[in-house]
Amino acid sequence: MGTARMFGPRRVDKNPLQRLLSLNWGMVLINCMIACIGFAMLYSVAGGDWDPWASRQAARFAGALVLMLIIAVIDIRYWMAFAYPAWAIGLGLLLAVEVIGSTGMGGQRWLDIGFMRLQPSELMKIAVVMALARYFHGRNYDQSRSLRSLFVPAMLMLIPVALVYRQPDLGTALMIVMGGMAILFLAGLPAWLFIAAGVAVSAAIPIVWQFMRDYQKDRVLTFLNPEADPLGAGYQITQSKIALGSGGMTGKGFLEGTQSQLNFLPEMKTDFIFTVLAEEFGLIGASITLVLYGIVLGYGLLMGLGCRSQFGRLMAGGLSITLFLYVMINVAMVMGLMPVVGVPLPMISYGGSAMLTWMIAYGLILSVAIHRHVTLAPKGSGLA
Repeated sequence: MGTARMFGPRRVDKNPLQRLLSLNWGMVLINCMIACIGFAMLYSVAGGDWDPWASRQAARFAGALVLMLIIAVIDIRYWMAFAYPAWAIGLGLLLAVEVIGSTGMGGQRWLDIGFMRLQPSELMKIAVVMALARYFHGRNYDQSRSLRSLFVPAMLMLIPVALVYRQPDLGTALMIVMGGMAILFLAGLPAWLFIAAGVAVSAAIPIVWQFMRDYQKDRVLTFLNPEADPLGAGYQITQSKIALGSGGMTGKGFLEGTQSQLNFLPEMKTDFIFTVLAEEFGLIGASITLVLYGIVLGYGLLMGLGCRSQFGRLMAGGLSITLFLYVMINVAMVMGLMPVVGVPLPMISYGGSAMLTWMIAYGLILSVAIHRHVTLAPKGSGLA
């Protein structure tokens, strides 16, 4: 596929079928390739069986793929109008978790909706980006840099972050903050604000430490010295490093990973599935997977940069950075470069919420790509 075909101008049609035909199917194909890697890894960790994980993941992906295509062809004006309601719906789901949420893995984070357990905090990552992009749309450079303009964005981020932290889910709360900060950066806020925020966060670490739960403190201490308790708190990361190193350059072969097939690796199907990939397919296989992620995320950033509307630019850029954080944090986590915070590798780790979040986010990015030459009115009420 040539550069002009991938990134060149495309005519925006009102007919949804024509929009579907104008979609960048190369990006759709690459997303499918990443998902297929996930199916293969789940097949492997089940000992060479489609059940119970790979088959369920494939069924979820089929539904999510249809949803992504529907989202992609919807007029971007509707997504702009839906930005604040999406945030409100996400907040309502987080409040519902407080009341009727189901408990698992040490936290109350899920809503049981029958065919899957939904984690609303995952969807809130998208809603916060959409709401912030809507807020800064139509604001000029001086308005965006005004300190008075920070109150609403701060509330849009901090209210859901507080609810997510209560679940408790520190990793997702941090991702919401980082995704929101990315929007603030893209909106043109002065650099000194980010420097001041970094200094303030660093100064607050001793205070925050006092309020952290014991398991969160253990994760930080284990990250700093995993060898201190190799059979206890440090077991996960120690086994992960062994698996990563034993794969070598080309890997041990599909279904031949000793750490995974002999069940030395905990949480193989979710947070640590990248180690299974690296053990069986080596550095080459892991690098190819990361390149595929890089292509889809780079495309989102390019579409954001080339979008005519401020809302489209911020939404595509913010969602691309949020999806990048998923990949970067998971890979750094299993390599021992970050504390274990429970962030899955989207499209590859087993679980419906992370996959649904990725597919919705990428559907919105594709919508921005289709409508990147559309100019939105400052208040979002139709075309300018």
